[in-house]
Amino acid sequence: MKTALISDVHANLEALEAVLQAVDQRGADRILCLGDVVGYGGSPNECLNLIRKRCQLVLLGNHDSAASGGPEISRFNPNAKAAALWTSKVLTSQNRDYLRALTLSQRREPYLFVHASPAAPRDWEYIFDRFDAEPQFQFFTERACFIGHTHQPAIFERTVTGCESLPPTTLRFDPLYRYIVNVGSVGQPRDHDPRACFVLLEEPAASIDFVRVPYDIEAAQEKIRLQNLPPVLAARLASGE
Repeated sequence: MKTALISDVHANLEALEAVLQAVDQRGADRILCLGDVVGYGGSPNECLNLIRKRCQLVLLGNHDSAASGGPEISRFNPNAKAAALWTSKVLTSQNRDYLRALTLSQRREPYLFVHASPAAPRDWEYIFDRFDAEPQFQFFTERACFIGHTHQPAIFERTVTGCESLPPTTLRFDPLYRYIVNVGSVGQPRDHDPRACFVLLEEPAASIDFVRVPYDIEAAQEKIRLQNLPPVLAARLASGE
């Protein structure tokens, strides 16, 4: 069984289409989306329509909640807030209702899936490093927890001696250890690599592979500009920051 894990599409249709093509080429049996389909980008309805068609699981992200009437918008920076307000205006009623119905987390043994953190999914905590990750392991019992939210691919391994950060590359889970895996971002990577990112999970091997996919960044940028969204939201796509 091959499972493609995607997150943080952020209304970037060009990146999403490129990732889905790569997913199909690798023969994935299912696609799970860990949240933030909308926000920042210029194609929220198009991305939602495609996600709804292709994904077997979709979780709620903070930008999904904000754009569909949630309180998160009050905590956003001005650029994120401007994008959320615009997204809220252009969402179809069907897509708005869809976002409002999404769940925060899902357990599918032996894994937990959540957008931000296992400790408090609705608080939208960030797990950037091993120091953030270590206390999170007490809040789930599964072999691994898959997350998004930071837009930075990462692996945190919990051993008998502590928590270590591993490079985001191909890995087979050690049966004696537990893991938190950030699957990166499809639509707005922030690890200085502008290519879209997703993870391919293979069972029963319990192995993961981080896949980077180039896409038409200029086309995605142009859609942001056409909607008069903050220019930085277009510029950052090219730098991966």
